[in-house]
Amino acid sequence: MDYKAILHKHFGYDDFRGIQREIIESIGSGHDTLGLMPTGGGKSITFQVPALAQKGTCIVVTPLIALMKDQVAHLRRRGIKAAAIHSGMTRNEIVTTLDNAILGGTKLLYVAPERLASEIFQIKFRRMDVSFITVDEAHCISQWGYDFRPAYLHIADIRRIKPDVPVLALTATATPEVIVDIQQKLQFQQQCVFRMSFKRDNLAYVVRRTQDKEAELVHILNSVPGTAVVYVRSRRRTVDISRMLNQAGISATHYHAGLEHATKDKHQQQWQNDDVRVIVATNAFGMGIDKPDVRLVIHIDCPDSIEAYFQEAGRAGRDGKKAYAVLLYNSSDRRKLTKRIADTFPEKDYIKKVYEDLAFFYQIGAESGAGSIHAFDIDKFCRTFRHFPIHVDAALHILQRAGYIEYETEPDAAARLHFLLNRNELYQLNDLSSNEDRVITALLRNYGGLFADYVYIDESLIANSSGLTHEQTYLSLKSLSNKHILHFIPQTKTPYITYLRPRAITENIVIPPEAYEQRKEQFERRINAIINYAENDDMCRSRQLLRYFGEERSDECNQCDVCLEHSTDQVSEDRLAPARQRILDFLSDHKPHHVTELRQLTIPTRQLDAALEYLIHEEIIILDESHICLPAK
Repeated sequence: MDYKAILHKHFGYDDFRGIQREIIESIGSGHDTLGLMPTGGGKSITFQVPALAQKGTCIVVTPLIALMKDQVAHLRRRGIKAAAIHSGMTRNEIVTTLDNAILGGTKLLYVAPERLASEIFQIKFRRMDVSFITVDEAHCISQWGYDFRPAYLHIADIRRIKPDVPVLALTATATPEVIVDIQQKLQFQQQCVFRMSFKRDNLAYVVRRTQDKEAELVHILNSVPGTAVVYVRSRRRTVDISRMLNQAGISATHYHAGLEHATKDKHQQQWQNDDVRVIVATNAFGMGIDKPDVRLVIHIDCPDSIEAYFQEAGRAGRDGKKAYAVLLYNSSDRRKLTKRIADTFPEKDYIKKVYEDLAFFYQIGAESGAGSIHAFDIDKFCRTFRHFPIHVDAALHILQRAGYIEYETEPDAAARLHFLLNRNELYQLNDLSSNEDRVITALLRNYGGLFADYVYIDESLIANSSGLTHEQTYLSLKSLSNKHILHFIPQTKTPYITYLRPRAITENIVIPPEAYEQRKEQFERRINAIINYAENDDMCRSRQLLRYFGEERSDECNQCDVCLEHSTDQVSEDRLAPARQRILDFLSDHKPHHVTELRQLTIPTRQLDAALEYLIHEEIIILDESHICLPAK
């Protein structure tokens, strides 16, 4: 197979990069394959080229609708038959797209993982000629991965439908433990892993110690030209920091998951088109964003895992030119990171209390409520039962992992409904208004499965089909819902809770180790790893990151802050000042201490030695043989 000719014809490249060819030849030969490639390593080529080389359709499972749409548009511009299926489409659009794939009209079919379990997809999938299945962001299938998504587990279901179809799994962030788990969860017939070094020669990793992060942020942006991404942890901070930057004369906008789609698109385009220099964002931003000339990625708030940091930092310098990934860190960050453990894993008794309060909130009796869906107003719930939202959110996620509820924190914005009457009962109704009757007719004409389960609907489509205005359609749907003919859930971003089993009494609730203890232990390891990265000033930053992902053999990068300090054999003031203060705090009892006691402060050796030398030389502390203390008052 002349993969190189396909690469040149459709994508204009003369040759493959890194491990692209090895991955392509492996999946092209029908072998289950796992490819580990850093951000910007050219993952898409590894499935697009073999898809074009083989007959049939390549199914691409990816979690981001925006990324799907971008890649489909990109492929179609190149004359490649590509399509996507996601929850924002009508049933008719989905069926038409699937039928086109069955008829051979699609080479690459992008599918959101949530769609894999739907009956219509699985029916159509059986009739497709499938070349292979690509799983992008494959770490999401592992419960040990930093971004586990239960919907990914449905990939194993479609593998059972077509067991001879090979799978290509791709990820940019996977520890050795996750690499094994991905292959097990995807039911690889044999282990087959291709690794591309995660080393980025053009990317300098920097940890900057500072008590005034905003001032340091402005200083860095004024010192290093070019496009930048600034990551923060809260939606409110995106607005506050972008406003502060604009006031400092640095053009900026903000981005987070709570913005309206039109606003998100507008802000993203302003940044991508260089109308603004900086985008201040939560972790909702970045995946699938194709902007190669980002010179700076700055984290004001420390992420809670190396995986998250590495992926976000890796969005800098994808054009191969010099770029910087900077983490701003200070004395309060360790405390904040450690607190996240307790916030993310509250005590089991508290989790059970939240489950009990939830039943009172919805008036659900013991052994009832299975299958019921409820809009969840977390603020009202917390006011009613005197909880903190962050702890409630964590408790609900754990209850979801334990199998008691489904907790949709960011549901699809589309409306959905489910008929409560069966078809015969519906036809016997004779007290419907004219508008209600027309809406029911339009629903039955455009959607299937309405009697079996909730179905996403497009209110505009129903309005056009029934000849009503959008407002008349909405009011009719609400009226039908009030009459218990159907249950209508309007378009909203309100979270939803679905009871997956009858409500259990509190003493019978079981939260298994895999839903709590094991995941808590893994989370603690991630927190400790990112703290160690930020505070370890004796090992090259790049080597620290590479070792975390299993690359034991690596060279010094000679461009991170640690390497540069070692090369000059001097410790910078932003590291010395905190070290000196910690020593002074330790000696504040005015008692003599043996110098070896300072090891418990966990200050890197070079910083400790330099700080001690300064304090002794300036006679701020006194050294008497092997003991140190503050001068007598």
